[in-house]
Amino acid sequence: MDIKAIITPVIQDWELLEEFSDSLQEKAASIAANMARLEVTPGDREPAFLIMRDLHGLKTVATETRLELGVAVAHHIDALISRFLNGDVPFSQTLSEAIMLALDRLSMAVDNLLHNTPLEDLKLMELLQNLEKVAHVPPGEVDKICMVTIEAVTGFPSMLSGIAKVTSLPPSPTREQQPEQNPDVASDLQFFRTFAMLFESRSPFFKGRTNRILRLALETNKAADSPVDPLQLEAAIYMHDLGMLLLPEQAWLKVGRLSAEDKLSLRNHPASGAGLLQRMPGWGDAATMVAQHHETPNGSGYPANLKSDEICPGAKIIAIVDAFEAVMLKHSHRGKNRSVLRAIAEINACDKQFDATWTQLFNQIIRRTIGMTAG
Repeated sequence: MDIKAIITPVIQDWELLEEFSDSLQEKAASIAANMARLEVTPGDREPAFLIMRDLHGLKTVATETRLELGVAVAHHIDALISRFLNGDVPFSQTLSEAIMLALDRLSMAVDNLLHNTPLEDLKLMELLQNLEKVAHVPPGEVDKICMVTIEAVTGFPSMLSGIAKVTSLPPSPTREQQPEQNPDVASDLQFFRTFAMLFESRSPFFKGRTNRILRLALETNKAADSPVDPLQLEAAIYMHDLGMLLLPEQAWLKVGRLSAEDKLSLRNHPASGAGLLQRMPGWGDAATMVAQHHETPNGSGYPANLKSDEICPGAKIIAIVDAFEAVMLKHSHRGKNRSVLRAIAEINACDKQFDATWTQLFNQIIRRTIGMTAG
């Protein structure tokens, strides 16, 4: 197998690639649902046969698209499921995690190709090399090589024994209580929080979203000795998506690909929360965070195409925690059982979208959270 040729595909038909992307979303969701069935009843062979059917369909579409990467990933997963059906290897959580990680990376690679974004950060070479190994090693080494695969792709070497079982972050206090807090500040924060709760009420998938994002943002800030005022950061977390409430629901609750008009509407949403905060005394820093939370270090963000040093630290924190929550939400929409490990791996694979220093600190928080949960 010429892996180098596979991971540097030349697209000959972009319309076919879009069709493959749609097929991948559909079949990955089906595979994930049947993986979940196997985790509950590993002796049931029907889900494995259904997974094989989806993989064969995926290989067919990939072949028609001339996307060797898709063919290779589907082929290696097919080989693993065949070994399970033949009684050669038992089904395990680690095996399931490695398979879903491979599908995640294939999905990210296709998205990158469609958006003309480089693939080198996805570690596709390591993924394919290890998948090829795991399809042929003795039965007793399958889980070990699956763990090596996960580590090679995600960069999380120390938490593999229990990390696959973690599918959500545990609830915890969002911030320490401040008994001498200014009553006006407390009143403002409660006012801001009402908007966040209104946003949550728009979809059952959003339940608990505000507290999850707030917890991660404040803990990431604390890991850097709190250079961002926690109260300003809290206000910005509550208000950063206010503008979404003013958009048609189909623009931001859509599961599939966004239209050009949807994208334009979404690009304008930071101005609403920032504008309200600017008009309230004492919340100027929070307003700046909201206005900049979709800017990126390389200048490709919006609305002002700011670059790294022009973006305030609070906005950089919000960008990471908001994207992490979005990844978890995206896969819950698709019916996938998305683990925290695979979600943080996706964030790290998009490292040019986020500030590297803050991403490292965020990784520390996730590692600590996973350690507490797994333990």
